[in-house]
Amino acid sequence: MENLLGQETSPYLLQHQDNPVHWQPWSKETLALAKSEGKPILLSVGYAACHWCHVMAHESFEDEATAAVMNELFINIKVDREERPDIDQIYQSALSLLGEQGGWPLTMFLNSNGEPFWGGTYFPPGNNYGRPGFTNVLQTVSDIFKNEPEKVTKNRDALKSALQQHNKGFDGDRPKLTLEVLDRIAARFGEEADPEYGGIGSAPKFPQTYVLETLWRSYLRTGNEGLAEIVIKALTVMSQGGIYDHLAGGYARYSTDARWLAPHFEKMLYDNAQLLDLLLTVHHETKSELFEARIYETINWVLREMVTADGGFAATIDADSEGVEGKFYVWSKADVMALLPDHGPHFCEVYDVSDEGNWEETNILNRLTYPDMQDVETEASLKACRNILFEARKSRIHPGLDDKVLTDWNGLMIAALARAGQYFGEARWIDAAETAFVALTTHSMDKDGRLFHSYRLGRAQHSGVLDDYANMGRAGLTLYEITGKAFYLERVQTWVGILDKHFWDDTVGGYFYTADDAEALIVRTKNAHDNAVPSGNGVVLEVLAKLHLLTGERAPFEAATDMVRHFSAEVGRNFFPLATLLNNFETLINARQIVIIGERSEAQTIDLISVLNDFSIPTRIVNVISETETLPFDHPANGKTKLEGKPTVYVCTGPVCSAPANTAVAFRALLKEGQVHGPA
Repeated sequence: MENLLGQETSPYLLQHQDNPVHWQPWSKETLALAKSEGKPILLSVGYAACHWCHVMAHESFEDEATAAVMNELFINIKVDREERPDIDQIYQSALSLLGEQGGWPLTMFLNSNGEPFWGGTYFPPGNNYGRPGFTNVLQTVSDIFKNEPEKVTKNRDALKSALQQHNKGFDGDRPKLTLEVLDRIAARFGEEADPEYGGIGSAPKFPQTYVLETLWRSYLRTGNEGLAEIVIKALTVMSQGGIYDHLAGGYARYSTDARWLAPHFEKMLYDNAQLLDLLLTVHHETKSELFEARIYETINWVLREMVTADGGFAATIDADSEGVEGKFYVWSKADVMALLPDHGPHFCEVYDVSDEGNWEETNILNRLTYPDMQDVETEASLKACRNILFEARKSRIHPGLDDKVLTDWNGLMIAALARAGQYFGEARWIDAAETAFVALTTHSMDKDGRLFHSYRLGRAQHSGVLDDYANMGRAGLTLYEITGKAFYLERVQTWVGILDKHFWDDTVGGYFYTADDAEALIVRTKNAHDNAVPSGNGVVLEVLAKLHLLTGERAPFEAATDMVRHFSAEVGRNFFPLATLLNNFETLINARQIVIIGERSEAQTIDLISVLNDFSIPTRIVNVISETETLPFDHPANGKTKLEGKPTVYVCTGPVCSAPANTAVAFRALLKEGQVHGPA
């Protein structure tokens, strides 16, 4: 047997192609090999930017003695969790059922049918960190598999049963969801906010943009300033902390400490897309200079460093360089002073740079003690200093770029870029979003509209999962609202048709994570839980709601209401992982339809659209139609006409539309009357 990862395209798998471990890719053939040899499977799941994945690789997978034990006792399978989220999702759930905290690297032990019986995450080479040494684990698991099969069978059966039950959903009371219920949930979320350092929960701290959006939406509905303050503080500390790259732009995945100083330094496309979306939503009302700066800087980073040759967006940038976490990003005070002889003292004060360092005897640039924007002249001086450091940093050895193009993550970034481009009048951002959409539909979609999950080096592979259709569907509707190009709407209709045919659960409702004709794994997962990315079922709820309201089609609305009915049982049990579903439930029942009758290119139409820039309306749907176009017969604005022959807007909620407005002043007054929060 030999290591077969050299035949793969995933940068993560290729990182391991020279390991002495006889790594195999996940396949039916590999499972059959385990059966024929009578060996258990060691499944190792990680991703290219993962720091602890690199640590375990250096300590164990590159070690000849450890590899020899692995090769003798196991069939060893390596999986990129970003390429195969369907596999990762199942075995992360299995690990959770074992009472272990999930994460990466994921280390699971399976039988030849792929059924798990034990596992963990990172294991040190010897007994350390309160965890058993990896070689000891290997030998113990192998011995039990050979000599105590009843223990393996007992664990396997218990895990398999629990996984199957988990994916059936929950029975019991199904609370009636209302806006009042959402506000009570938001208040409960608010209790988890850190009043001292900002953000949700304690260390390690993740952005949790879905929860922050729940708080912001409730603030918009209720006027509860305390909820708005939680969101603004969280975005401020993330934007001024060490989790943000103050030289190049972009946010790291999470902070290892409570005060947002020290991240694991990997940058993920999905985090930055979600933060851009939330920053935009909040900036509509606050007009924060800081948030605007971070939006521009982050998008500039994406367009400079994350665009692939065909216009799609790369997945991640590594945490490590030269085998050291964060080495690319940190500074000594001596280096900063040498580069900034005149402005160094002030820069070091503002960015927390000291001789002793603020993290592992070096310095992570941050402005946690200077979070407020300074005067224009001071900020210009600091920017000039940052540019000098940025140019100097270019000469360092860069962290690796994982340039595979993931369909679901690209959908998130396409929507965020397009929204930002319209809001700030940056046509090039909209162009980049449209180019990426074309790249995905060219390289990661077949002739029938079926999506693939990933492509790289000219190879599209792995059947598209729910998140791919959901996020690309949302991106398509966003581009349709902004550009008015009908093919975006038509593409989304095709994708929803595929979801209904191949993903829908005909028994109880909701969409499965994988298609009915995809590779059969030990369980077909279905839930509405947010994880690193928003729940596919949660995002689809928004897609269905908007599709219904834009086209008048009844089927999307019926699917959406069936989804809410099915997943509402979970709300009574544990609503914490359901924020995206809850947020988009509001869109389903309380969307604000902005119908503009006029040509999109007319100056007066543009003026009307620009009024929306001063109002934070997460549930808005913008539909610009010409006088010759007709709305669905049951649309509340059906039959409405221009006022005085000028482009005219109607604001519709439910079955009722406002009076017409054909000036920016009148439109602004309509929105204020509707109690949408905006500037006074």
